[in-house]
Amino acid sequence: MNLADSIRAIPDYPKPGIVFRDITTLLGDARAFRRAVDELVQPFAGLKIAQIAGIEARGFILGGAVAHQLSAGFIPVRKKGKLPRETLRATYALEYGTDEIEIHRDAVQRGERVLLVDDLVATGGTAEAAVNLLSRLGAEVVAACFIVDLPDLGGADRIRRLGVPVRTLVSFAGH
Repeated sequence: MNLADSIRAIPDYPKPGIVFRDITTLLGDARAFRRAVDELVQPFAGLKIAQIAGIEARGFILGGAVAHQLSAGFIPVRKKGKLPRETLRATYALEYGTDEIEIHRDAVQRGERVLLVDDLVATGGTAEAAVNLLSRLGAEVVAACFIVDLPDLGGADRIRRLGVPVRTLVSFAGH
């Protein structure tokens, strides 16, 4: 099974010239979903990962499945204002402006081994902000995992420059 075949391409979304890589088709295919989760988990089995940090929203779906397979806890990384207790916030750049993500201040214990999970890495801004939040709380970010990499946008390399290994399952050229 080729996982790339289970990912829908939507041209000119969210704007002309962009090809959106939609993993909802992969999530809806039981075999593809299972294979993607298994492939994300495999390199980390037995490495004593304490927490999976999933980036809103598709990272919640994938991260929950990965956490279950690794017998780890789950940390939601959310958009500003969505978490009910005291949070730590990071700002990151968008193409036009900025956005913010948050995690609970008590989400991770100093020294805990954390695996970051999301569906796709493009420019890497959100993932970089998440790594920085986790690091500020004292976590050891073991790796960042994504189903899709858009290597032309440089996000995976941006995360690697933070000293965090990156695992991706499928790459697509372009935006």
